[in-house]
Amino acid sequence: MFATLVDLVLPTSCAGCGTAGVAWCDRCADRIAGGPVRVPPARWLSGLPPVVAGGVYEGPLREAVNAYKEHGRHGLAAVLGDRLAVAVRACVPAGRAGVLLVPVPATPAAARRRFGDHVTRLARRAGAGLTRAGVPGAVGFPLRALPRPDSVGLTAAQRVAAARAGLRLRPGRLGDVRAAVAAGVSLILVDDVITSGATLDAAAGLLRSAGLPVTAAATVAYTPRRPDSPESES
Repeated sequence: MFATLVDLVLPTSCAGCGTAGVAWCDRCADRIAGGPVRVPPARWLSGLPPVVAGGVYEGPLREAVNAYKEHGRHGLAAVLGDRLAVAVRACVPAGRAGVLLVPVPATPAAARRRFGDHVTRLARRAGAGLTRAGVPGAVGFPLRALPRPDSVGLTAAQRVAAARAGLRLRPGRLGDVRAAVAAGVSLILVDDVITSGATLDAAAGLLRSAGLPVTAAATVAYTPRRPDSPESES
């Protein structure tokens, strides 16, 4: 909380371009304000749902994600959460009762290092924005993360295995999620950045194993890649 207040009240520079005196400048806001981007499917991940991103992981959007995630600029949760909401809106089928956003959970070590789960903050911002726009949005937590090793140096197959081994269901949270799905709510997985899709694939597979259909996944940004290239872990 203190880091968020400092970022908002005493901004040192724009997170996107470095302009002094503002946390986020109008120019950078305009540069990331386009429509959502549909992420090309990764055919080597058979369980990956359709994915929509708020933009490409480059320029001011990339700088903002890194500043928020790795440098404590929690005030940027508003900017990035709104980008996530843009992606979610593109995922929701017409006539649905609303959306339940399921964040990919941070490991305990990452949550301690970042003073909380950074994706959960974004999901809550996005859910609130969607509700104000007429699409009822809530956040559910049927997944938990286990400690996992650094993926640097792992092969693509090892990264997929690590992603699957690093997530578990939370049985006590499944009842509410099932009730929401039964009421016609779309279940949307959310994360900050997608590269290969291994983590989202693992999360979707785990939810399906519990009888929870995943409509789609939405992220703030995506890293362009060849459609069939298993290059990274997220």
